[in-house]
Amino acid sequence: MYFVYLLRCRDASLYTGITTNVERRFKEHTKGVGSRYTSSKKAEKVVYTEKYPDRSSALKRESEIKRWT
Repeated sequence: MYFVYLLRCRDASLYTGITTNVERRFKEHTKGVGSRYTSSKKAEKVVYTEKYPDRSSALKRESEIKRWT
């Protein structure tokens, strides 16, 4: 199982990514090792998740979300 997730950062921006474990990934983001973006923007909260059966479908959804304005 894969998850697409959205995080809210301290500056009210949103970050999206995929993972097999949302809780573990969020902890990585809050420790500053999750991504360059969240290490500078400081992730605060998981605001949304979606579940997918495989990595390919999760990546397609992540890509779709990242094209939003």
